[in-house]
Amino acid sequence: MEKTKLRLLILTALVAAICVIGSFVKVPVGVITTAALDSAPAFISAVFLPPVFAGAAGAIGHIASGLTSGFPLGVFHLIIAIEMFIIIAIFAWMHQKGYNLLKWIFAVVANGVLSPLPFYFLISPAFYFGSLLGLVVATIVNLVIVAVVMPVLKTVVNRVGVNA
Repeated sequence: MEKTKLRLLILTALVAAICVIGSFVKVPVGVITTAALDSAPAFISAVFLPPVFAGAAGAIGHIASGLTSGFPLGVFHLIIAIEMFIIIAIFAWMHQKGYNLLKWIFAVVANGVLSPLPFYFLISPAFYFGSLLGLVVATIVNLVIVAVVMPVLKTVVNRVGVNA
């Protein structure tokens, strides 16, 4: 295996492991018991990982978050993991393209408002609206951490010259 590919896999595994650790730190938001700090590391990895790898770490982080909560939504967590993959991959792409303000707006709207939308139809409108505020709050908590850490990490990555 090529050194670059191996490095990407190792970095992705490390970020996914940090996401798993974050999955144990629950954000108390009421109805949804799986809201946690699992997505912050994946969003942060946009600084040094390609979008697909950052998204993969986010999907793994969400599965861990569901597992540490007893999988209250069952198989539906697979849908959420796919959504996390897409949201974090797009966020990483936007970060790398320099869409600095737009990436934050996208992350809040996509993760907090759009990602629970399938459950409007799969479970009930009441579940969707009941979980909406909590998910937006949990998303903002994760993104505040990202906003604090990302500039520092970007400086370090640029200074050290880490290229995944």
